[in-house]
Amino acid sequence: MSDTFSYLLMAWLDPQLLVLTAVGTLAGIYVGAIPGLSVTMAASILISFTFSWDINNALALMVGIYVGGVYGGSRTAILLNIPGAPSAVTTAFDGYPLAQRGEAGRAIGLSTVMSVIGGLLGTLVLAGTAPYLADMALEFAPRDYFLIAVLGLLLVSTLSGKSLARGIFSVALGGIIGLVGMDMVTAQPRLTLGSMQLMGGIHYVVVMIGLFGAAEAFYQLHNLNRVPIKQKVDKIIPPFKMVLKYLPLSMRTSIIGVVVGALPGTGGDIASLFAYDHAKRTVKNPSSPFGEGAYEGLVAPETANNAAVGGAYVPMLTLGMPGDAVTAVIIGALVIHGLNPGPMLMIETPHIFWFTVGNLALANLFLLLFGLTGIRVFTKVVEVPKALMIPLILVLCVVGTYSINSSMMEVYWMLGFGIFGYWLKVFGFQMGPIILGVILGPLLDETYRQAMSSVGDNAGQFLMALVANPLSLVLTMVIVLVLLSQTPLKPWVRRRLSRQ
Repeated sequence: MSDTFSYLLMAWLDPQLLVLTAVGTLAGIYVGAIPGLSVTMAASILISFTFSWDINNALALMVGIYVGGVYGGSRTAILLNIPGAPSAVTTAFDGYPLAQRGEAGRAIGLSTVMSVIGGLLGTLVLAGTAPYLADMALEFAPRDYFLIAVLGLLLVSTLSGKSLARGIFSVALGGIIGLVGMDMVTAQPRLTLGSMQLMGGIHYVVVMIGLFGAAEAFYQLHNLNRVPIKQKVDKIIPPFKMVLKYLPLSMRTSIIGVVVGALPGTGGDIASLFAYDHAKRTVKNPSSPFGEGAYEGLVAPETANNAAVGGAYVPMLTLGMPGDAVTAVIIGALVIHGLNPGPMLMIETPHIFWFTVGNLALANLFLLLFGLTGIRVFTKVVEVPKALMIPLILVLCVVGTYSINSSMMEVYWMLGFGIFGYWLKVFGFQMGPIILGVILGPLLDETYRQAMSSVGDNAGQFLMALVANPLSLVLTMVIVLVLLSQTPLKPWVRRRLSRQ
């Protein structure tokens, strides 16, 4: 027990590890805030620099970058409606309307506090239930991931705004975009129209920057003469009463984040989508309508995507399986330093596990410190005249897109999606369902084909497997319940229950 406690506090008591965690967290916030500069890219670059470092020093810096980067995407999502990271897409739905009301300071302050709460809860779950959650994740078969993808697609009703038909069209369009490129199973070109440039597919971050960044810049050309809204930054730290009010929601969405994060191949983007949908379904009297500046719509995704960080470490440290792209990079760092991520890691080198738990908690405290500072400078961005801001946004979009793969073709695609997104906004379409389709389309395609292959392409056996396996049965029942909740049967059942 004493050894475990010393491992937990290692990063807290060593000045060098303390500084590295702080530097990593601060750098992660600003890397995450810039569209196109992903945390995965930053972690990948760090591996080459930390090759000769002590493993604890390397992990401290990477943990800081990871925690700060997941949170950082919310800054530009709230201020500019440009998510700095895919996990911040849902943050923009209500964060940006809050900034338009002049409440950017309060929105960023609340998102910071809730992100830290989610991150600490995720870390706590990692410390207490890592082996159990990892065993559960190991039980997931391809058909279960297929069911999760189907469940994710049902979020289209939450993200569609006032028109479900437009949302269904948008999510289908996003799915088609996500399937462009080389088929992962047969290696045949798919939807490439004979273009070699499309063989590698269209990066979903390119689509995200185009639809949320460039499209927003083009759309704001209608409002060039509008006077910028002065942001209220006198009350950045949210009142304790407000934090207490939203604490039950943050606890529930943190659990969603941890569970989704613990599933290999998922991450904060899917966790935040599920959390936003949960908030929209369960909160009866939001502070404002969802999509128009509801604080609940800000709290849910921000707690979930940060809680998913702790969840993503569960399969990485206990099974050697990456929870998301960043933990895949960290696995590489562990291997380079002579460690073997997997079941034997906690037996042979238990200090790595407990050091990581303590380091994640420390990084979240630094996130609270750095997240609540510099907000006044950030909020000045919103007050810049649109005639200056729009060119700056477009430059940021171009630089961010080019930095992904150093490809001018992707810049052209981003601008194309920006123009397309502008016309979609003019005709009342939401951008969220398109991104949902781009993310979940390939997952749906790949897992369905894997699941069908496992039963010899027998549709009857596939359907039987959905109800024969307990885990699959639960997921199938959840999907059925969600579908029923969208039909006229739901109000009929409520009326029947109210009469009894």
